[in-house]
Amino acid sequence: MMHLLTLDELGPADLDSLFAQARQLKRARQVGTPPSQILAGKTVALLFEKPSLRTRVSFEVAARELGGDSLYLSPQEVGLGARESIADVARVLSAYVHAVVLRTFHHAVVEEFARHATIPVINGLTDRYHPCQALADVFTIAEHFGSPAGRTLAYVGDGNNVAHSLIQAAAKAGMRVRVATPPGYEPEGAVLDAARRDAVRTGAHLAVMHDAEEAATGADVLYTDVWTSMGQEAEGTLRRAIFAPYHVDARLLALANLDAIVLHPLPAHRGEEVTDDVLDGPQSRVFAQAENRLHVQKAILRALVATEARVEALTA
Repeated sequence: MMHLLTLDELGPADLDSLFAQARQLKRARQVGTPPSQILAGKTVALLFEKPSLRTRVSFEVAARELGGDSLYLSPQEVGLGARESIADVARVLSAYVHAVVLRTFHHAVVEEFARHATIPVINGLTDRYHPCQALADVFTIAEHFGSPAGRTLAYVGDGNNVAHSLIQAAAKAGMRVRVATPPGYEPEGAVLDAARRDAVRTGAHLAVMHDAEEAATGADVLYTDVWTSMGQEAEGTLRRAIFAPYHVDARLLALANLDAIVLHPLPAHRGEEVTDDVLDGPQSRVFAQAENRLHVQKAILRALVATEARVEALTA
């Protein structure tokens, strides 16, 4: 694995390996054991065109706790594709740093950046995918239930970038996935087709529907996300009307299994896609899910830097 742009690049065994590393790194942090210094002498650049709390802080802390450094680059400093071409920025940063976390609006940007970079590139979020979030999501499910395989995940809301990566990760983990969206807001067909191909190998099952209650009934995990993502603010009023039947509240949660958990990638629009009593309730694992971004991203950095080190040794 040279880059992590989407979860198409990973197989079920890769997920198992990353999760095993994440568990090890989490335990080490909890007991105060010094973690691996795999990033000693390495710098990770965080090139963000979109703001973030969790992605920025978790990657900065991850780099530091693995012995490395991080460097935050704002949109104004770089002007990716405007002040300077994407290819030129990728070539320059490849000479300065050892990995780049790129958070941008258009997925084509991260693909072009990776084509011209000679260092690992990690997708920190695009309009189509959010792979680091989805890996943390399935890791949280595995942590709670022991294994995600065979568990039923109900995603209720917009078939957006979070949904895309979540579907990919859940299919590779052998889960039963139900996606409930309003008509016209379904996940992309290409994402669904790829997930169904993975499902043949892993025993997963994928269903797309428009009834939130049908999706939630008997689910082990009830997952939702904001109805209006960054860049869609002008559609806010329209989306709130369209998505109103996909509101996750105590009534919808009661349809899930008694031991079901609730997940949300945050930030949440409290009172819109999810109520406070659900988000803060005893079945919520939302803040454990947010914490797990740190541990999973440590595992991602360790895997990519180790790959980079092997490449350097082979070409020296």
